[in-house]
Amino acid sequence: MSDTRTRLLDAATQVMLTGGAQALTLDAVAAAAGVSKGGLLYHFPGKQALVAGMVERFVGQFDAALRVAGDSPGAATRAYLEATISPGASRAGAEADAVTAALFAGALVDPEALVPLRAAYERWQARLADDGIDPVVATAVRLAVDGWWLARLVGLAPPAAGLHERVRSLLLSMTEGGE
Repeated sequence: MSDTRTRLLDAATQVMLTGGAQALTLDAVAAAAGVSKGGLLYHFPGKQALVAGMVERFVGQFDAALRVAGDSPGAATRAYLEATISPGASRAGAEADAVTAALFAGALVDPEALVPLRAAYERWQARLADDGIDPVVATAVRLAVDGWWLARLVGLAPPAAGLHERVRSLLLSMTEGGE
């Protein structure tokens, strides 16, 4: 990925962090990245392409987290949990949630932008189901993690700090051992 393309995606992320999905305009991203609108259009021919690029980067980062998981039983399921729910509430986690929420809001404007995300979830589920632990357990952990992430994302009573750690530990313990 070129430095300018990366800078544009970083700028789009920052624009969404500070202003939400509605603030994501080509002019705002170009200004935040310090490039001309023409420079932005060279890399992303429109807003839909920019949102697609953000989704692609999100998927790539998550794919990388799962790729380094290793082959021990439950490793990919643990990596899925680790990549989604950090050990404690953190500013970085809150910022990532804000960007993800804004990104999904932007993608809802163009449902085609979600096609690569749907395909990624199919890959991730297949990886977890073949993780060396009971596929029912791996899927239950994934669904619990996804629900927890969504609850945190939209403020639907996510677990408080002490409970956060205990629930996370329980989910991690479910991933230990083979089938």
